[in-house]
Amino acid sequence: MTDVHEPEIRSYNMSQIKGKDTTPEIIVRKYLHANRFRFRLHSKDLPGKPDIVLRKYKTAIFIHGCFWHGHEGCKYFVIPKTRTQWWLDKINRNRAKDIENFQHLKKRGWRIITIWECELKKERYLNTLEALIENLLAKS
Repeated sequence: MTDVHEPEIRSYNMSQIKGKDTTPEIIVRKYLHANRFRFRLHSKDLPGKPDIVLRKYKTAIFIHGCFWHGHEGCKYFVIPKTRTQWWLDKINRNRAKDIENFQHLKKRGWRIITIWECELKKERYLNTLEALIENLLAKS
């Protein structure tokens, strides 16, 4: 099966996908800030450069896109019909890097919280964010 877009258009579309400051990240950051949590973004000194780092709570928060990190059972994780093996390899590399980074962080005594993009959709985001706050305060 061939791509429905010309290579130039596909390249442009892919170049527009952000890695930082995504809408899900901003939702979580705004909620944490409104609840008086202070944090750092994308700390380069930690494995995997967590999206949000709360040093006071020794917690790293990763906000994963369901497609890019292969969220099993999620309606947003659909394997493309073109270049299927290439995409599977890419997603599996992302998963492997996540596991490796999480192991390194745990060895350093960090707690890891993963929030999936689908957990921040309109019908679920408030429950997700409230649970995040409860999780942070329960472990402090």
